[in-house]
Amino acid sequence: MDLVSFLVKAAVYLMCLAASWYGMSAVDYEKMLKKNHVTQAQILYILLVFGLAYLSGSFILVFLRRF
Repeated sequence: MDLVSFLVKAAVYLMCLAASWYGMSAVDYEKMLKKNHVTQAQILYILLVFGLAYLSGSFILVFLRRF
């Protein structure tokens, strides 16, 4: 893998991470979680953000590879 390809992938994943973090901030997930489970809720939030960023970044990279 060359340097340009690596930088493009890194930029896409970082932009998707920022977008998913921003998008997840609109969700009021506290109503769905148990009370006094703050640590578990934060871990779940971070895993959801990273999972969404990975899926959306992978989609964008596959979509861009077709052109």
